[in-house]
Amino acid sequence: MKKQNLTTIIAALGAIACAAPALAQTPTAAYLTDTRNVVAKSGFGLCWRTSAWTPAAALAECDPDLTKAAPAAAAPAATAAAKKCDFTVTLQSDELFTFNKAALTGAAQKRLDSDVVGKLSSCASVSMIMITGHTDRLGSQAYNQKLSEKRADAVKAYLLKKGVPADTVDTMGAGKTQPAQGVKCDDSLPRQKLIACLAPSRRVVVEVKGSAK
Repeated sequence: MKKQNLTTIIAALGAIACAAPALAQTPTAAYLTDTRNVVAKSGFGLCWRTSAWTPAAALAECDPDLTKAAPAAAAPAATAAAKKCDFTVTLQSDELFTFNKAALTGAAQKRLDSDVVGKLSSCASVSMIMITGHTDRLGSQAYNQKLSEKRADAVKAYLLKKGVPADTVDTMGAGKTQPAQGVKCDDSLPRQKLIACLAPSRRVVVEVKGSAK
């Protein structure tokens, strides 16, 4: 009986060995399959490897640790960033206004035409124009606050007259709270020299943000 069982096992192994070439011709040749050519699995979900099995022939459902995930599809190239039309123009108030006044001079209008209105023509669209007025430290904060606001408003009014859309323009007065950096003027200077020394702080800053053509 034992001899008969041994003969049966040898015959079965021989059948598997003979079937190996045929299995090698199918995608699942590295594993035992059933009559439907579906990989046969144990009750624990394990697959049986054949003699044709190699790591390169491993199937994900049988040997997930040996299979490499398919490379992820290349991410689409990032859309090129839109070109910006951002610029800032700082105009000295002594060029734009008479001392202690808010009315634009002829020179001021020319500067705004060339440095602001002229540059706006290179923008496809403008999302914001912020105009900030600044004064020097002479005088009270309340007085300088009102003066800085009036000067910013005067620049805005001129830009609107030139066709700049009102909904893109905003103004702010900073008074004497933001003096120009690097300006050091001794209060003991004669008044006219002190006024001249503080000139850089008397300014209007026009900040534009938009997209270029």
